[in-house]
Amino acid sequence: MRRILVAASVLLSLAGVAWVSVANSNTTPVSSLSGLEGNVSRGAYLARASGCIACHTDSESGGKPLAGGTVLETEFGNFYPPNLTTDKQHGIGSWSIEDFARALRHGRSPTGDLYYPAFPYSFYAGFSDQDIADLWAAFQTVPPVEKASREQELEFPYNLRSGLHLWQAFFFEPERFRSSQEKSDLYNRGAFLVETAGHCAACHTPRNFLGALKKGEQFSGSSGLPGGGASPAIHAEALKARGWNVDSLAYALGTGVTPEGDVLGSSMGEVIQQGTSFLSKRDRRAIATYLLMD
Repeated sequence: MRRILVAASVLLSLAGVAWVSVANSNTTPVSSLSGLEGNVSRGAYLARASGCIACHTDSESGGKPLAGGTVLETEFGNFYPPNLTTDKQHGIGSWSIEDFARALRHGRSPTGDLYYPAFPYSFYAGFSDQDIADLWAAFQTVPPVEKASREQELEFPYNLRSGLHLWQAFFFEPERFRSSQEKSDLYNRGAFLVETAGHCAACHTPRNFLGALKKGEQFSGSSGLPGGGASPAIHAEALKARGWNVDSLAYALGTGVTPEGDVLGSSMGEVIQQGTSFLSKRDRRAIATYLLMD
């Protein structure tokens, strides 16, 4: 209750400037991507690496691919990943590639509504134009499923979508991913997979009472996972202290087996089963290289 009251007080105290954000953000312009030719295979691979299938498919109930995921129970309420099939009424079949890019990079729907940051658009903002085109080409091959997306069930004041304008103003800093010329190709590939596509910090970094990642605590672990779970620290120091090296971490990302012979389960098990196990050996090694480099 105290957390909710504090959040409400903060939102109300900022209401005086909210109209500026709302008035200036009804539309978010994006450059035309219609001329880019997407590659379906690359897009499907990137969708796996980005967790799209895992999050937006209710596998446990035998749901159709990308027709909507199972509930994500959080301290803010319940989130329901929407239908991303090509169905024109319930999915994204009526979208343009620019609508798609605006959603991924700016967290905004075709009608101008803002998405909750449970959708990791703050990470996907790093995608290049070609990444977007490839993903779009892949999503166009998904059969339509006539299944309506469920409304989010959030507690007050988080159910007030107008507050998302303020959330973005304070916590959203979209940046394209840029490789470091001082690092190896393997390191840079790992950085892209961890920081952009895989959005690892979304689960392995603690959040404040408004759901924003805490600066300065990246990869230090979190106790606020959906369903009440917790994630361990995965920065280099913590990983090495637990006995991980590049070889063992890359292997675990493909099999789920730890150096001690245990099996990674819970939400990380799903990430491996639905995502990283589909990646190439080089990409899994790239992730491990990036995470373990001091």
